[in-house]
Amino acid sequence: MTGTTAMDERRARATLSRAVEPGDEHAGRWLRRLGATGFLDRLLHTVDSAAISGDEPFPGTGSKRVASWRLRATAADPDRDLDTIQELGGRFLVPGDTEWPRQLDDLGDARPLGLWVRGPADLRTWALRSVALVGARACTPYGAHTAADLATGLARQGWVVVSGAAYGIDGAAHRGALAAAGATVAVLACGVDTPYPRGHDQLIRRIAEQGLVVGELPPDSHPTPSRFILRNRVIAALTRGTVVIEAQHRSGSLVTARAAARLGRHTMGVPGPVTSALSAGVHELLRGDATLVTDAEEVIELVGDMGQLAPARRGPVLPRDLLAPATAHILEAVPARGPTPTTVIARRAGTGPDDTLAKLYELHSLGFVERHGEGWQLTNTATDASNARRGGT
Repeated sequence: MTGTTAMDERRARATLSRAVEPGDEHAGRWLRRLGATGFLDRLLHTVDSAAISGDEPFPGTGSKRVASWRLRATAADPDRDLDTIQELGGRFLVPGDTEWPRQLDDLGDARPLGLWVRGPADLRTWALRSVALVGARACTPYGAHTAADLATGLARQGWVVVSGAAYGIDGAAHRGALAAAGATVAVLACGVDTPYPRGHDQLIRRIAEQGLVVGELPPDSHPTPSRFILRNRVIAALTRGTVVIEAQHRSGSLVTARAAARLGRHTMGVPGPVTSALSAGVHELLRGDATLVTDAEEVIELVGDMGQLAPARRGPVLPRDLLAPATAHILEAVPARGPTPTTVIARRAGTGPDDTLAKLYELHSLGFVERHGEGWQLTNTATDASNARRGGT
């Protein structure tokens, strides 16, 4: 799109973003057939002719829905909305723009009409390497800590953290990314100039300065319950995968995860206590096709490039684990209490006295056993329980 045609298309989509609710597939189908300018022209200029001929301007779409579109479109002022976003230092993105994230096209007719964006970064570039972290608003301290820790780990490895700026898990995820001087995107269910919730006003302002604030709705639009649910499809489509951290059975976070699964994105969950209702929804996901993750490395193993494997997980390595099998077998035969003759140890181990004595001297040199007269016993010296670190190899 170039010149006047591009501007007409942008203005038409700005108008329609006020007239059409996010995710309206009826509008999406007509938009695909007619284009934004053609759709708007038919919406606004076919009232009289339709009344005379009896023809419907949008066959298959209910008259109440069309009337609602028309009423809102008539009252819209796209130039004012475009000026407002420009004054905020933002922009209105539409399909075809260089910055438009093409993975949103996977939503088909439910694709956003456009995106109102605040922040200095390029949304398309950031979205290519992004992960959604979502979860309960009324989260537990465990959930908040886990979300922040995951976000910090992802940010430190160059991944963009995407969430919805709500209380609870969303806020903890954004803060975790910001604390690591990382990249984060807040997808709002209202206008990008209308911080919601109000308690996150400063957080959203900071995200707009350091990251990106994105929304489908034009400036000065307010959230509704349905808009929160529909917003979740954008979070799912925009990112490489969605991680759910604490969610009840009827949580909106599960809507995001299921949308991600339908779109072929990775769906992940962080397990919690089986006694917590806030973990029940996550565990339900994990019983299905979702993947269990516990840290940023495991998330990146799924969503990252081939070969970006999480470190091997294993228990502590004890000194006796390094013994040869035959030597370890003799050590197991040494009683826990009191000096024991070599012949008794040999009988317990099922080996010859000479072989047993040789192994006992080997164990003595390594500090596992001591000789007292004619008998042997385990040393009382405590050995270091582990020489391994979590995630070490």
